[in-house]
Amino acid sequence: MLGSAVQNLIALTDSVFLYHVGESDFAAIGFVGVFYLIVAAIGYSFSKGGQIMIARRLGEQNLAMIGKSFYAMLYFEMALAVVMFLFMQYGVQAFFSFSIDSPVITAKSLEYLEYRKYGVFFSYIGVAIIALYTGVARTYFIVIDTLILAAVNIFLNYGLIYGKWGFPEMGISGAGLASTLAEITAFVLFFIYILFDKNARKYHLFKLPKVQFTLIKQIFNLSAPVVAQVVVGLGSWLYFFSLVENMGERELAISNLVRMVYLVLSIPCWGYASGINTLVSNFIGMQKRHIVLPIIRKTAGISFLNTMVLALPVVLFPKVILYPLLGGTDMSLIDATQPILVVLLLILAIFSMGAIFFNGLAGTGATWYGLKLQVVGTILYGIYVYVVIKYFDASLAWAWAAEIVYWAWTFAMTNWFLRARKWYEFEV
Repeated sequence: MLGSAVQNLIALTDSVFLYHVGESDFAAIGFVGVFYLIVAAIGYSFSKGGQIMIARRLGEQNLAMIGKSFYAMLYFEMALAVVMFLFMQYGVQAFFSFSIDSPVITAKSLEYLEYRKYGVFFSYIGVAIIALYTGVARTYFIVIDTLILAAVNIFLNYGLIYGKWGFPEMGISGAGLASTLAEITAFVLFFIYILFDKNARKYHLFKLPKVQFTLIKQIFNLSAPVVAQVVVGLGSWLYFFSLVENMGERELAISNLVRMVYLVLSIPCWGYASGINTLVSNFIGMQKRHIVLPIIRKTAGISFLNTMVLALPVVLFPKVILYPLLGGTDMSLIDATQPILVVLLLILAIFSMGAIFFNGLAGTGATWYGLKLQVVGTILYGIYVYVVIKYFDASLAWAWAAEIVYWAWTFAMTNWFLRARKWYEFEV
């Protein structure tokens, strides 16, 4: 769960500290935070193809190919990191100017990325390593590394945003620098761990292979639909936030607070979703396809229960739960979010199961079907949001209900596809 939620934890930490700086900073991190989540999710999604391949090779007991698959994935991630860095360096200002009405939000978003863009290299290497250890079902150190990353990010955020402990007071740009330094720390620790990992030789991790374009192409073909799904899915979220920003900075700040709660409460589900990728691919590699659908259903049930146990107290007692994070400042934002939190509970109920089925589908290798499914869902989402905000001038609660439309469609169609056994024909 923690390994899958690294960027969510970083975004949450940045948002909590900037909440106490000012409403414009908090609103800005709501927009630029979603933007950077898309950047990070692109690298994470490409790693999913490598994870599925590694899990399949483990199921086949083809250990030599695990290392080769890992390095093919790593080479591709590094090339992709260069592309994304260049875009954030030279193209993002024009993109923000087109998407955002407020010059204040635009300026603060660019301040955040001034240092945050350098983290893309360490983020993409990190997701490749996480994919390796998740694929071979050895996730213990991922937990430790993620906790250290979160602790470093919290420490540096406090120092660099507010100018404490001898650090300069940098505001929102300090949040970007803190997050990048935390990712560098996590990468260094994981590199040291691999050097002392006794199983690393078994996976041929110390034999640097040549660039194998055949393997890279295989990972790309498997991952490209997953990446497109993420770009389409999170892109629609960025579209949603740009429409909300047009409603005003206050509405954007309220939506960012809801997003914070959503990110935290979705952590268990994304952890189970990552695990189901490995389980499904591993069982198919062992020629046990009949286990796939029952294990997806059981995992979805566990995900639903875990998510509801966490979500109900937050929805029923938002001030009590959120006060330790947001106390001491204007609590009117929490009052404004309460109607939306009720909608969020319904979103999480469907999402907690739909995301498991969707990621189970990816584990079968049927990623192109998943892309088609998500494109249709995103079109429905976009139409709903535009009509509700632009034509009916409805409340934020009605706007957020678009997530219910999206996940209900995804859950229903993925469940149908898996039950119809149309994924039996896919090979990885």
